[in-house]
Amino acid sequence: METNVIEEVFGTDVFNDDVMQKKLPKDVYKSWKKTLESGAELDSDIANVVAHAMKEWALEHGATHYTHWFEPLTGVTAEKHDSFLSPASESKPVLEFKGKELIKGEPDASSFPSGGLRATFEARGYTAWDCTSPAFLKEDAAGVTLCIPTAFCSYTGEALDKKTPLLRSMEAISKQAVRIMKLFGYDDVKKVSCSVGPEQEYFIVDHDMYMKRKDLIFSGRTLFGAPAPKGQELDDHYFGTIKERIAAYMKDLNIELWKLGILAKTQHNEVAPAQHEMAPIYTTANIATDHNQLVMETMKKVAKRHNLECLLHEKPFAGVNGSGKHNNWSIITDTGINLLDPGKKPHENTKFLLFLAAVIRAVDEHAEILRLSASNAGNDHRLGANEAPPAIISIFLGEQLEDIIEQIVRGDVSSSIQGESLDTGVHVLPVLKKDATDRNRTSPFAFTGNKFEFRMLGSSLSIAGPNFTLNAIVADVLQDFADELEKADDFDSAVKDLIKRTVTEHQKIIFNGDGYSDEWIEEAEKRGLPNIKSFVEAIPYLTTEKSIKMFERQNVFTKAELESRVEVNYENYSKTINIEAKTMIDMASKQYIPAVIQYTTSLAESINSIKAACPAADVSVQTELLTKCSSLLADAKKALVELEKVTEEAAEKPEGKEQAEFFRDVIFVKMGDLRAPIDELEMLVDEDYWPVPTYAELMFEV
Repeated sequence: METNVIEEVFGTDVFNDDVMQKKLPKDVYKSWKKTLESGAELDSDIANVVAHAMKEWALEHGATHYTHWFEPLTGVTAEKHDSFLSPASESKPVLEFKGKELIKGEPDASSFPSGGLRATFEARGYTAWDCTSPAFLKEDAAGVTLCIPTAFCSYTGEALDKKTPLLRSMEAISKQAVRIMKLFGYDDVKKVSCSVGPEQEYFIVDHDMYMKRKDLIFSGRTLFGAPAPKGQELDDHYFGTIKERIAAYMKDLNIELWKLGILAKTQHNEVAPAQHEMAPIYTTANIATDHNQLVMETMKKVAKRHNLECLLHEKPFAGVNGSGKHNNWSIITDTGINLLDPGKKPHENTKFLLFLAAVIRAVDEHAEILRLSASNAGNDHRLGANEAPPAIISIFLGEQLEDIIEQIVRGDVSSSIQGESLDTGVHVLPVLKKDATDRNRTSPFAFTGNKFEFRMLGSSLSIAGPNFTLNAIVADVLQDFADELEKADDFDSAVKDLIKRTVTEHQKIIFNGDGYSDEWIEEAEKRGLPNIKSFVEAIPYLTTEKSIKMFERQNVFTKAELESRVEVNYENYSKTINIEAKTMIDMASKQYIPAVIQYTTSLAESINSIKAACPAADVSVQTELLTKCSSLLADAKKALVELEKVTEEAAEKPEGKEQAEFFRDVIFVKMGDLRAPIDELEMLVDEDYWPVPTYAELMFEV
C-alpha cells in the first residue's frame, strides 16, 4: 500500500463540504452554510441547486439510483432505491433529481416497528433529509447508490426512528449549555455540540464454518458449544500480533471506511480469541451514529470478500469475553471549548466543575434509563458478568476529581492532585509523565481525561439511544441550573453554592473501586443505587412519570413516543429469545440428537462385535461411554420436549411485558437445560460424528 493511500481515498465517496464548495455556485454555497448554521428551513431554490449538484457528482461516480437512508426501530438501517430516471422524454432517458426529492421521501411505514403509534393499515411515513450528515455513495452488486441520511416519522409527525430523537436531544443540550456559557460571559458561543467516538468490538470467523452453524446464521450467537481446550486465559490474544488473514481484512475495511469519510483510527486484537476492535476519531453525535451504522454494515460486507464472517452479537461464544461498544462522549462549543476539559487546575475551573456536576446529577437521577439505553437481549449475557461493566450504574472520576469533589463537599477547595513522573528503572527509556489518575475498566461510566466513556453498550446496538439519553438528561439538569443561576444576584457565589449542593446530594453515584466485587453490590444497595439485572427489567423505567416529564421538557420524546418504544422493546426481546429457542429446537432435533444416536449405535455395534469375537474381552470402557452418552441423550430429549412445550405456551401469552418476562424467566432457563447435556455430549462423542464446527475450530482456525 502506498503511504499516501489515506489522502487519496479519504472522503471520495462523500458529498462533503469540500465537494459542495467545488460543485455549488458561491452564493448558493454561502446560503446553504448560513441555513445549516442557523437551523432555518432550506429555501426550495437552494435545495434544487444542491440536489442537482449532488446528482451530477453521484453520476460522475457511476450512481444510477438514490435512497433516503434511515434507521427505523429495527436496529439496522433501511433504504428504498429510486433511479434518477425521469418520464420527461420517451425517446431518451432524462436524469433528474429535484430539491423536493432530496428533502422528503415517502417509504411505506406499515411494516416497521411502531409500537402502536399507528395502525398497520396506515402505510404513509416520511423521510426528512438530515442536512447536517453528508450524503455518501454505496457500491454493491446493484451498482452505485447515492445515500441521503434522513429522519423517519409518521404521517402525524411521531418519530419512528432513532435519528429524530437524537437530533432533538442535540438541540436540547445545545440550547441549555449556551445559556450556561452566556452566564460565564461567553457571548460568542452560539452552539454546543456533542462529540462522540464509539469503539467497536467484533468477532471474525471463517465463512464456511459459519454456514454450518444454524445458530450463528439465525441468532448471531452459538446456542450450543463446549469450551475449547484453550480460551483467553493466557491473555496472549489481547494486543497480540494480528494474523495475516485478519490483517488483510482490516486493510480492506479501513480503505472502505476512509472512502466513506469515517475516521477509522485504531485496530487491534481484543481479549477473546477471534475478537478484535476498531475505534474512530470523534465527530458530532449524529454523524458518529450514522458512521457507526456504516461501520457495522461495512465490517460484515468486507468480511464476506475474504470468506470470513463478522459477528456483532454481544456474546457469540460462552466462556469467553463478549463484545461491547464504548461510547466516548463530550460537549464542545462552536468556539472550540471542550466543556469537560478540567484544565491544569480543575479545582479552580468553575465552568468545568459546573458541567461535571450536571453530568453527575443527571446520571444519578436517571440511572435506570441510562441502563436501558445500553441494553438488549444480547447484552444481558455480558452486563454484571465480570467481563463488562456491572449492571449497576456508577461514575468513575479518578483520584484527582474525586479528591476535588470531597474538598467541595467539605467547603475548602484549594488544590488538585497532579500527575507525577513515572520511573521505569531503565535509564535508556524516556521519563514518562503519569496521568493524574488511573483508569478503571470495571466502571460503566468513567471520566477519561476530557470526556466520559459510557462502557455498557452492547456491540450490536445503535449508539443513537445512549447518546440521546445522555444528551437529554444532561440538558434537563443544565436547564435547571440555568433557571436558578439566571435569577441569582451574585453569580459567582450562586454557582459555587450550586456546585457544592449538587455534588453533595449526588456523591453516592461516584465509585472508584472494583465494580466486579460482591462488596460493591452490597455497598451500592446501601447507597440506594438501582441494580437492574436484565433488559426486560429496565424497560418500564422509560415511561415512569419522571422519565416522561424529563423527555417532554427537552422535546426529545412525547409520552406516546415513549410508550411505543416500551412496546417495541418488549416485542424485540420476545422475538429474539423465540428465534433462539426455535433454532435450538431445530438443531437439537435435526443435528445433535441424530448424530449422537448414530454414534451410540456405532458404539453398541462395536461392543457386540468385540463380545462376539472375544467373549472374555473387557468392554467396560465402551460400555461406560455408551451408558453415559445414552443417559445424556435421554436428558437432551427430555429438555427438548420441555422447550418445545413452553415455546408453544409463550405464543399464547399476552404480548408485551407478560410475554417478555415469560421468555426471560421460563424459556431462557429451558434453553440452558437443553444446552447443558448437548455441550457435555460434545466432549464425549467422536468428532467425526459431531455435526457442526466446534468452538476450537471457529475461534482458532481463521
